[in-house]
Amino acid sequence: MSNSDHTSLENLKDLDKRLNRARRKSCASEDHSTSIEKKRTPIYSLALRVGTEMVSALIVGVGIGYFLDYWLDTRPWFLVLFFFLGAGAGVLNVYRAASNFETTQGLAETTTDVSTLIKQKKLVINEKKSK
Repeated sequence: MSNSDHTSLENLKDLDKRLNRARRKSCASEDHSTSIEKKRTPIYSLALRVGTEMVSALIVGVGIGYFLDYWLDTRPWFLVLFFFLGAGAGVLNVYRAASNFETTQGLAETTTDVSTLIKQKKLVINEKKSK
């Protein structure tokens, strides 16, 4: 084996090591960004759902109260009554949505995210040691 063959073989091994390191870094950063996106999406959807539930319950309650007051000529008693009924229904719906979110999303995602972070930290530490 000539000297140039030996040098090119070492260069190829070095290139292979650097490519593997770059692939590991790329995979780790993709996993981290994906977990962040997965975590944010349900929170935003929950916030939108909570707001929609509250506003729609109030609109329906006030609408029914206004219609009954207009029809029975009892202003503003039904409006006040159905405003509070709508607010109560909205709060109940928000409570149900939040408790459902907590049971389906909360603990499982936290455990997964922590284990993923630990794996990523170990990769970073191992890479620093190998340098």
